[in-house]
Amino acid sequence: MPDKIRPEFRCIVDMVEPGSSVLDMGCGEGHLMRALQVSKRARVQGIELSDTAVQECVANGLFVYHGDLDEGLADFNDQSVDYVILTSTLQVLHRPDFLIMEAARVGKRCIISIPNFGYWRVRFQLMCFGEMPRTKNLPYEWYNSPNIHLTTLRDFRRFCKERGLRILRETDLVLGEDMYKVVPALPNFFADYGIFLLEHE
Repeated sequence: MPDKIRPEFRCIVDMVEPGSSVLDMGCGEGHLMRALQVSKRARVQGIELSDTAVQECVANGLFVYHGDLDEGLADFNDQSVDYVILTSTLQVLHRPDFLIMEAARVGKRCIISIPNFGYWRVRFQLMCFGEMPRTKNLPYEWYNSPNIHLTTLRDFRRFCKERGLRILRETDLVLGEDMYKVVPALPNFFADYGIFLLEHE
């Protein structure tokens, strides 16, 4: 596995079966895609809106579509890839519910990761200071934040149940610069990040 991979990506790579086909939605510069190629011999492709990030992916030999995730995945057939991955992407979308269901349509399984707005540091800042919280995963001011749909782990679990998405595995973390710690209990309070492996029922 590449050395400079983000710590949460290590957990995601572990969830993917070797030799799988993977669609990484909001793939950025392609670091996760490259890690999946190297570690799991995965057949990877990505979708990314940023021109700069797309150019970086192409320069590194990765196959990437330039596209807006808010428009969905109409060019992809049902169950056409083994895994669809969204990492820290949902909160910046205008229609996250629509894209989750699109991911579940296109992928046999989905891996979705979210920053947890129910994390205790977030609650503490809002309760004690009366200000919009800022953390490592949510570092922006209210007026310049790209995050428009924040959620908690509990909210996301409820969404999955209501939409017929089965959670096969949930990994809840506290993220550091180059490491992570798994949260074994009360993750909606103690974890600042959650990773979900899903399939449609």
